[in-house]
Amino acid sequence: MLSVVALALQATAQTIRTVSVAFNGSTATVTMTDDISSYVTVTSGTSSHVRLVQSDQVNDAVGEIYYVLSGTTTDGEFYLEGSYKCTLTLSGVSITNPSGPAINIQNGKRVEVSVKNGTTSRLVDGPNEEYNGAYHCKGHTKFKGKGTLYVTGNSRHAIYSKEYIEVKNCTINVVSALKDGMHCKQYFLMESGVVNIASATDDGIQVELKDDVSTGVTTDHEDEDTGNFYMTGGTLTISNVGNKNIKADGTISLTGGTKNFDTSNIEENAASGVVAVETEAQATTEVFDLAGRRLDGLNPSGISIIREGDRVRKVIR
Repeated sequence: MLSVVALALQATAQTIRTVSVAFNGSTATVTMTDDISSYVTVTSGTSSHVRLVQSDQVNDAVGEIYYVLSGTTTDGEFYLEGSYKCTLTLSGVSITNPSGPAINIQNGKRVEVSVKNGTTSRLVDGPNEEYNGAYHCKGHTKFKGKGTLYVTGNSRHAIYSKEYIEVKNCTINVVSALKDGMHCKQYFLMESGVVNIASATDDGIQVELKDDVSTGVTTDHEDEDTGNFYMTGGTLTISNVGNKNIKADGTISLTGGTKNFDTSNIEENAASGVVAVETEAQATTEVFDLAGRRLDGLNPSGISIIREGDRVRKVIR
């Protein structure tokens, strides 16, 4: 157990790594302590279109920086550029951007989005073909917390992450989306929480491979790029979509949680060209080539698609 002194030092360390952004109509106030002012630059002044650049000098020695968003704007944005993992806390913030994403994270590392307990936040974007979502992230996103988030995508997707998306504990409501409700690459994992997706013109959730060839399933999904969809818990509700409830370049695994959607309206293995095959829990291993033809063994020269129960992986020889 940590001593009182250790706990105080730990709390202080977290405080000095916090950047607070308070929106108020057409303005925003950005505050941070001197300890990290040399690592985060505000390039937007007091504008409600907040633009922050996190220095490339931020590393394990400096520690993770926490960005806390609050307040309301009907013509604003939160833009963050950087190259080190960070945490974004949504503390009852409401951001509408008529000309682009409400949140734009140009950071290829892990971004943890904490929806603060007891708060409700809202993100709404406007048409801009350069971006893919009201929440747009260049890296991978972990949604957590016990608060509630509403997202409306008027340009493309409501929520977009160029790498994986994970959801735990929080409640995410996609009000509507011009394309997909949620769209990501590498993989999608829902462990707990509540996700409600309504009125997506295309798919409810779409998962793509980021690269041309799948890594195959990895331990704890470390560096995984399969295009797989995993649901192990929580409650997922999808309604009124224009195409598929779930679409994945890999396989779709629904092993837990409450599924309030038509599970027959899903599509998997789109990238590999392998048609999904119904299997029982104790099914034997099946091998296919990229054309979907069943093989007796591994393809001697090329890519084999191996299906074991409800999991699919690729093998290259």
